[in-house]
Amino acid sequence: MVNENTNSQKVNVHYTGTFEDGTEFDSSKSRGAPLTFTMGTNQVIPGFENAVANMGLGEVKNVTLTPSEGYGEVQEELVRNVPNNVFPPEFEFKVDAMVQGQAPNGQPLLARVHEILEESVVLDFNHPLAGKTLNFEIEFLGPVSE
Repeated sequence: MVNENTNSQKVNVHYTGTFEDGTEFDSSKSRGAPLTFTMGTNQVIPGFENAVANMGLGEVKNVTLTPSEGYGEVQEELVRNVPNNVFPPEFEFKVDAMVQGQAPNGQPLLARVHEILEESVVLDFNHPLAGKTLNFEIEFLGPVSE
C-alpha cells in the first residue's frame, strides 16, 4: 500500500489514459512496461499522484481529472506568431504537427503548429493535453523494493 504521507516512495502502476470520448491517448500496458515513479517528486501530474495515494496492492481505480489536476488550462499567451524565417528554408509546415527548437537561452522548446500564415506560423507552446479532462484506469502493482 502507498502511504500518502511517504514522499520518496517509488511505486509501480499500470494505467490507461482516455479522453472524454473514450479515445485512448496513452497506456503503460500498450508499451508492455509499468510506470515507475517516486511519490512526492512531481514526476507525474498532481491528480494522478493523488489517485495512487493509499491504493492497495492489485487495486484498480478509475479517476477523472480536470485540467487543473492534469496539465493545466490552455494559456493563450503561450500561442505565438513566429516568423517563417526562423525555420530552415526547406522546413515543411503542417497544422497540428509538433516542432522543436531552442529558446535564446538554449532551453529546448516543443510546440504544435496551430495555423500557417503567409509569412509566419502560429505555434502553440501549451502542453498537448492542456485544457483536457483526462480519464485514467490505474492498477497499483506495488512499491518498488530497491
